[in-house]
Amino acid sequence: MVAKIVVEVVARFDTAGCLTPLWMVWEDGRRFEIDRVLDVRRAASLKAGGVGIRYTVRILGKERYLWFEDMANTWFVEG
Repeated sequence: MVAKIVVEVVARFDTAGCLTPLWMVWEDGRRFEIDRVLDVRRAASLKAGGVGIRYTVRILGKERYLWFEDMANTWFVEG
């Protein structure tokens, strides 16, 4: 099983209550701007375990999955 890596995320709530991640801070402190959110859906991480809202995001031109576990109020990526 792949590791679940908990990351710091700065996000915004709009007036409709939608949560949008703006940038992510990696374990070593590097900060990555999220260029674009491509998709949002409830999904499970089959590789790392856990379930929540899965954001398909573009960071530095590459598509990545970023999960928000709403029950735990944490963000994670698959390691």
